[in-house]
Amino acid sequence: MSKINEELMIKSVRFSNRLGMSPMCQYSAVNGFATDWHMVHYGSRAVGGVGLILLEATAVAPEGRITPYDLGLWDDAQIDGLKKITDFIHAHGAVAGIQIAHAGRKASHDSPVNGSAQLSPDQGGWATVAPSALPFDANETPPTELDEKGITEVVEQFREAALRSLKAGFKVLEIHAAHGYLIHEFYSPLSNKRTDGYGRSFENRIRLLLEIVEAVQTVWPTDLPLFVRLSATDWTLGGWTLDETVRLCEILRVKGVDLIDCSTGGNVAAARIPVGPGYQVAFAEAVRNTGIMTSAVGLITTAGGAQYRYYDFGGRIDYYGCASEFYFAKRKGRYGVVGTRTVAPTLFCTLSR
Repeated sequence: MSKINEELMIKSVRFSNRLGMSPMCQYSAVNGFATDWHMVHYGSRAVGGVGLILLEATAVAPEGRITPYDLGLWDDAQIDGLKKITDFIHAHGAVAGIQIAHAGRKASHDSPVNGSAQLSPDQGGWATVAPSALPFDANETPPTELDEKGITEVVEQFREAALRSLKAGFKVLEIHAAHGYLIHEFYSPLSNKRTDGYGRSFENRIRLLLEIVEAVQTVWPTDLPLFVRLSATDWTLGGWTLDETVRLCEILRVKGVDLIDCSTGGNVAAARIPVGPGYQVAFAEAVRNTGIMTSAVGLITTAGGAQYRYYDFGGRIDYYGCASEFYFAKRKGRYGVVGTRTVAPTLFCTLSR
């Protein structure tokens, strides 16, 4: 039997298999609140037999949204709508997890179906923040550099969102520290030009992530899994590297993080990424050699006509993250199967911008 079909225990949580639905922005929330769309979207995948469903990047603050249509957990009133979704997911045998995030300088953009352009305040957007006043794209308005008070507020926003996630019934929490969003912007030397205690050295650049992990752990139960998603490389000379990722993961393991969700890129608009089947698995394997569990995302499939099957990476990773393929197969999960290919709606995005 393929490893993907094996059960997995992480702390007190049992996953029926090692296939998970990775976070995908739906751009369907209203003022951060979940809608019927989210219930149908996530509920239908739970019925399909997937082991873990990680909800999309959910903003810890209104200004941390990628678009005005992102899910949020900055308000207690947002808990009830998500609780209905987690109850349904758990009733059908899957585990509900959530990814909490702050988009940093990549916030305040229109949805992909509208072109993803940066939105000005008079267009319904807002001022963005980052470690340094460097825009993601040269044509965009530069973000405001966070001062230490602002950094402290961000850490507290993650802590509060983690507590709300628990109240909403989630059993897995993932901190989004990848894809060029705020935490990644801090640890990458390409976007962090600070000269204070959050800049220059490796230790200073990873400081925000470590502070967020420690803050979240004050409210997230020790018997529930804590994941961190990282971009293992910037794919750009002078940027964040795999060696630095490995060093960081050794620290995160000691601090009690259970699994690293390995991705790459997202912080450099012009980066050239050599995309191919399982192209990020080698990064996850390098991280796994530190002794921490890993997952990999990014073309974890083979395509053959109208059918799709999952790769078995021979124990190189612990958990298989799949995203867009859930739109190409009507039903995937327990046996890694196969469905009839359908057209993927243009609404969805695995790696926003």
